[in-house]
Parts: sequence; C-alpha cells; structure tokens
Amino acid sequence: MNSVTGRLQLTVARAWRIQTTRNSRRLPAFSLHCLGALNTDTSPVKTSARLYCCRMEHGKGVLFRQLFESSSSTYTYLLADPDSKDAVLIDPVLETVDRDIKLIDELGLKLTVAVNTHCHADHITGTGLLKKKVFGLKSAISKFSGATADILLSEGDNITFGKHCLTVRETPGHTDGCVTLVTEDQSMAFTGDTLLIRGCGRTDFQQGCAKRLYASVHGKIFTLPDHCLIYPAHDYKGQTVSTVEEEKKYNPRLTKTLEEFVDIMNNLNLPKPKKIDISVPANLVCGLHDI
Repeated sequence: MNSVTGRLQLTVARAWRIQTTRNSRRLPAFSLHCLGALNTDTSPVKTSARLYCCRMEHGKGVLFRQLFESSSSTYTYLLADPDSKDAVLIDPVLETVDRDIKLIDELGLKLTVAVNTHCHADHITGTGLLKKKVFGLKSAISKFSGATADILLSEGDNITFGKHCLTVRETPGHTDGCVTLVTEDQSMAFTGDTLLIRGCGRTDFQQGCAKRLYASVHGKIFTLPDHCLIYPAHDYKGQTVSTVEEEKKYNPRLTKTLEEFVDIMNNLNLPKPKKIDISVPANLVCGLHDI
C-alpha cells in the first residue's frame, strides 16, 4: 500500500511540474518591451490581454505596429498575418507614407488594404499616395463618409488579411462615416475619433451629433469585453492605449448621463481645425487632392 501511495505521489508531482512549465511559457518576460511595460513578473495569473500583440507564438496572432505622426498627433496602425504576410494599414497620413512603406518592406509584408476610420479633418490621408506606390492596394472607408474608395464599408463587413480580419462597427457621431474596427477575437478595437483615451471626438462640425456619438460608444464599443484594448486615431498627451474597462470607469465625458454629455460637447468652444479646409476635400477623393 505504501509503495502504491508513493508511486501516486510521484506521478502527481511530475504532472504538476509539467503543467507549471507550460504555464510559465505563456508570458515570457522579454515580450513586455513591445508596449513599454516594466513589470517582468511572469506569473500566469497576471497575464493580460494588454500584451496581446507581443506574446503570440510564431504563426499565431497578429503582427502589430503602432506608428505616430507628430504634427496632427495621428496614430497609424499596421496589422499583418505573420504567415501569409498580408497586411492592413489603418489611418495612414500623407507625410509618413514613405516611412510606412519602408517598414512594410523591411518586415517583408504585402499591403493589401489601407483603411480610414473616417474622413479626417486635421490631416490628409496617405491612402491615395500609397495606391500610387503599392501595386494592387485597395482603399477602404465607410459608405456613409461620402468619400471615394475601392471598398465602401458597412456594419458587419470584414477586412481580411491572411487568416485574420477586422470587423466593422459603425460608430457615427463625430462624423456620419465613423467606424470602429475590431479584431476577430475582440482583443483590440481601433476607434478612430469616436473614442479617444479619456476623451472623444468633437461633434460641432462635419455632421457631428453628440447624441449619436454617445449611443455609438455605449452601444458598439462599451459592449466589447472589458479587456479589449482601445487604440484611437489621435492622442495629444502621449498616451498610446487604453481598455474598454478603463474608459467605462474613467472617461470624464462618457461616464456622464446623456444630458450631461450633450451639455459638455455643446460647450467645448474648440478652435476650427487648422487643416480642415484642405483636408476634408482631399480626403473625400482618397487623399489625391493636389498630389
């Protein structure tokens, strides 16, 4: 009986060691550098979807880069399938087209779609110039934007790249044609100007409507999983990413009642965007204006 008990204890101990080893491989410490994290605790119970873009195994997950244009504080996002090398670029900026193409070439990717989350008022999109420089590239934007593009997007459409896709959620309010793009596992959402980090897009021009924006955020973005990472089109304070849970708790505008939110948005008294008179006409024709 003692020998049987001993063998059972040894078997359990071996199984525990194997499981522990497997768990420890889930979050290697070196993967934290991608989002600037400093905590190197590799305990599996602290694993967070915030590190989604970094802790994928080869052939799984999405290759992801967050890029920045300083004059308009615009974020451009590159996502790719590491196997097929097909890539999507979100919200490219005219001035950084060459930088983006260089990175895409260095990573050995094939850019298939360049998509804008809306018709921007503060910068000219790089989509038109990219189409001139990248053979076969397709442009995409919401069908409600009034803009010209190869692909006009609607609610529920998928932008496919390799075995991955981004799903379109219509989130009007900042403009009629605003969309949020969500990864298939709902771990990342690219919200354009609809939802910013601790803020939101203005609603005082270009078909803006505070009530619609409030409904879009609460109905289409705040219904995503709490751990879903929020990647906006802009940030003016050096912030790079948030989560649904954080914005539901701490967004100073969208945690208010609808009536309070509308009052806030109606009294922002913001200056007119400096480039609106050239950006909007250019972006309505895929950014090809005066190129």
